[in-house]
Amino acid sequence: MNTIEELNIEKLPAHIAIIMDGNGRWAKQKGKLRVFGHEQGVKTVRSTVESSAKIGVKYLTLYTFSTENWNRPKLEVETLMRILVSSLKKELITLNKNNIRLNTIGDIASLPKKAHKELVDVMAKTSQNTGMTLTLALSYGAREELKNAVQQISLKVKNNIISPEKIDETIINNHLYTHDLPDVDLLIRTSGEHRISNFLLWQIAYAELYFIDVFWPDFTEQHLILAIKNYQNRERRFGKTSEQLT
Repeated sequence: MNTIEELNIEKLPAHIAIIMDGNGRWAKQKGKLRVFGHEQGVKTVRSTVESSAKIGVKYLTLYTFSTENWNRPKLEVETLMRILVSSLKKELITLNKNNIRLNTIGDIASLPKKAHKELVDVMAKTSQNTGMTLTLALSYGAREELKNAVQQISLKVKNNIISPEKIDETIINNHLYTHDLPDVDLLIRTSGEHRISNFLLWQIAYAELYFIDVFWPDFTEQHLILAIKNYQNRERRFGKTSEQLT
């Protein structure tokens, strides 16, 4: 039995990112349509967000809809957008009750107008919350993010706003979608797949990676606690030796 009391509160990952994978395969196993898996996945999002806030995680980022997901069948994309809108409406009370601020990264301008409006509205209505920051990666792709950052920096170099020799990690960070978020400490991927899938490539440079052979709709608070316990048992050296850390 994995309980919150077993965790070392002094060694919690400040920023957890999750690749929520396996909704479609979960539904297929049960002889259901993929949409059934996505609807169940929303329930897991709710429980995971509440558990993370209860544990004391400061930043939680969920890979909600990638740039590549636009290539899925039109009906599935439309269904995902419908679920997004209805979920945002329903979860506003829960977010405020748990003092959670909603944030987003990605090309949200590409979202349908209704989804974009609801997203902006919920972000505004939770902007004063000071507990956990919940970030939804929507129409997000890490390569697109890096390309945009290079273009912005290049334009500033061209206009003599930044000199090339002054470009460092801080300047690059400041031009990413995640400029107001810390680097990821723990990356979790469900479903048993061992891929990053174009997610936060810059931000996970020193993250601990945790892959679990459980489809997203079956992911529970105990699985989250187990992932954090695994993280707490690892030695994070950031390029140094064990002797240097001690």
